[in-house]
Amino acid sequence: MAASRNRLSNNLLNRVSAFVAARTTADEPVAVGLSGGCDSVVLLHLLASLKLAPRLSAIHVHHGLSPNADHWADFCSQLCRQLNVPLQVIKVAVDRQSGLGIEAAARAARYQAFAQSGISTLFLAHHQGDQAETLLFNLLRGAGVAGAAAIAEQRQHGDLRLLRPLLSEPRSVLEAYARANNLAWIEDESNDDTTLTRNFLRHEVLTVMNQRFPAAEQNLAQASRHFAEATLLLDELAEADWQMAVDDDALHLKRLRTLSVPRIKNLLRFRLRQLAWQAPSSARLDEFVRQLISAAPDRHPELKLGAGSMRVAKGHLHWLIEK
Repeated sequence: MAASRNRLSNNLLNRVSAFVAARTTADEPVAVGLSGGCDSVVLLHLLASLKLAPRLSAIHVHHGLSPNADHWADFCSQLCRQLNVPLQVIKVAVDRQSGLGIEAAARAARYQAFAQSGISTLFLAHHQGDQAETLLFNLLRGAGVAGAAAIAEQRQHGDLRLLRPLLSEPRSVLEAYARANNLAWIEDESNDDTTLTRNFLRHEVLTVMNQRFPAAEQNLAQASRHFAEATLLLDELAEADWQMAVDDDALHLKRLRTLSVPRIKNLLRFRLRQLAWQAPSSARLDEFVRQLISAAPDRHPELKLGAGSMRVAKGHLHWLIEK
């Protein structure tokens, strides 16, 4: 049994080691997003075992949403002292009135804290179950191909690069690693609250699906990889269309109109992702594209978004940042 546990730990460590070696340089400072839960504790332990010090640190975001939040921060501090890993504890104020919902608002605050931490490369502990859950969540919201790609192994978030080396690992493998290495972790009581959408999908929907289809989680994660490949191809097409139609930082309207409607929509979504702007609903984008195609020269279609607007002026489509 002990040999089996050691083999599991070594196999996981080898996979993470290969991931890190392929995506970071030998002297690149990196950090781990450390919540104190099982997944992030395992990831921190794995990276510490790879002897990444002194370039390894950890970041704990203190949301203040739970009466146990101070305890979780103390736990992370103690763990990092044991592993000799520097820790930043960043307190954030979650905007409960944002209209995003508490889960999304907490996520937005967390990523803003990560972006302002001074770290340029951050490891996160999302795993296969998170991938399957996110795919279902996005599909139920009517997401397109990019949304169905769910969580990316590597993604740029402004100046921050996000890396997820555990994305193909089942939760059971991470828990087995934690037990084999005598790791403790904290349990967030909100994870059991099925009034929250993601918890409902995790505990109710995926549990039932896995009973009927034992490989459901694995197959959903695999499907997300297929969608990610399709997204890459669509992005390559959008890049080619951008080069064809671009004039300075705007798009020449006559050239844009030579494209099919799906290609115009694909190009606009691609540009919005480049700018890190929130994409509009499908209905709003459909109407804006209709106006782009049919508007007379004296008309100036505009689509206002949170970060700015897309607006036609002087025969070009511009992206204007909100001031």
